[in-house]
Amino acid sequence: QTQPVESGGGSVQAGGSLTLSCLAEGYTATSAYMAWFRQAPGKERQGVAVTYTIPDGPAYYHDSVKGRFTISQDSAKSTIYLQMNNLKPDDTAMYFCAAGDRWPRAVGLGLLMPSEYTNWGQGTQVTVSS
Repeated sequence: QTQPVESGGGSVQAGGSLTLSCLAEGYTATSAYMAWFRQAPGKERQGVAVTYTIPDGPAYYHDSVKGRFTISQDSAKSTIYLQMNNLKPDDTAMYFCAAGDRWPRAVGLGLLMPSEYTNWGQGTQVTVSS
């Protein structure tokens, strides 16, 4: 597996939107699921959204972002996206993309645990001001 590469972070005001991108070459061949995590200073890494990499595969979200964030994929571009709308100051964090294994050990929301992943990107910073 190649290491995912995130982009698209930045600074926005509350209520604004950002779209994060994760370039993960060949992910459809090596990863059954891809996820976005975030980590704020002094806090544990938190699963935000995960999607199975099959076409139209199901996605799961942390309760705090349901209805505001959308994870999607473009396999032709080897890219996973995280569309973030109605951003709040509490969304401020470093956002990481993670590539799962070919054979998941968990299902659904269980895939939002950091322990399910060994291949992580370097992260992209999102800052939301009030």
